[in-house]
Amino acid sequence: MPERILVTGASGFVGGHLITSLAAQPSAAVRGVVRTKLEGDDSARIAVGEISGDTDWSEALEGQHAIVHTAARTHILDDKAADPLAEFRNVNVAGTLNLARQAAAAGVERFVFISSIKVNGELTTSGQCFTADDIPAPEDPYGISKREAEEGLQQIAAETGLEVVIIRPPLVYGPGVKGNFASMIKLIAKGLPLPFGAIRNKRSLVSVENLVDLIIKCTDHPAAANQVFLVSDGEDLSTSELLRRVGNAMGQPARLMPVPAKLLQCVASFLGKNAMAQRLLGSLQVDISKTREVLGWKPTVSVDEGLRSCFKNNQDG
Repeated sequence: MPERILVTGASGFVGGHLITSLAAQPSAAVRGVVRTKLEGDDSARIAVGEISGDTDWSEALEGQHAIVHTAARTHILDDKAADPLAEFRNVNVAGTLNLARQAAAAGVERFVFISSIKVNGELTTSGQCFTADDIPAPEDPYGISKREAEEGLQQIAAETGLEVVIIRPPLVYGPGVKGNFASMIKLIAKGLPLPFGAIRNKRSLVSVENLVDLIIKCTDHPAAANQVFLVSDGEDLSTSELLRRVGNAMGQPARLMPVPAKLLQCVASFLGKNAMAQRLLGSLQVDISKTREVLGWKPTVSVDEGLRSCFKNNQDG
């Protein structure tokens, strides 16, 4: 493992878990980057302000061997920006490539970029999985921005010798998760009946523990250089099965009603919620065989273990 690792997005979900794991390893000296430093933040955190093509990274990059870039403008289901793609490009493309160029100039050896499975596309068909070597087919502004960042990083790698590793995770969950996964937990906790008992799709997901474990391996594994990897827990679940497993993990059985998927799709279309319906009713499976074979990596925790970790503090209390 590199002696000095810089983690951007240190106050975020993935970045925070990554820093905690790295800090527990005596061989690593980790430095976190945040947009704004808060009262109580330790001296190992450096504030750089808003991330864009003009951000000055010089202080953060000094003496670093590797970077894990988790900071991003993340996917927003109901984006209110006048030009969402421009906003995503400012942070996710211009901001990322600016950091990579400064990193290469500062002598950083490896750049691990946390991308998104959305680079591959939005849905898979029955019996098919996304692979790391598929031709990218992003559909929404977030996925497009991540793909453009990947392309730019690969060009910088070719020009400078900076080793770039790209990881495309699907849905990430774990302790402190927010967004749609947190909303699902709240619905189950309220005991509300949910109309997903008849959904038989298949979706890959990854616990933050498994993702962090792969990220750490990618900071120094020789075979990871200039590669693209997909990641998951290695078990794909239908929406109905995921809800049941979440309910079991939190000790609050999910109440599921077997409403036909076609009816749910019609209702979603009428309400203008097609994007949400796609995530709940459609399939998105990833093939992690390349990750296993090239890196000798496998998920360290199962889906059920990962889900239980979301509620461990509540159960202990």
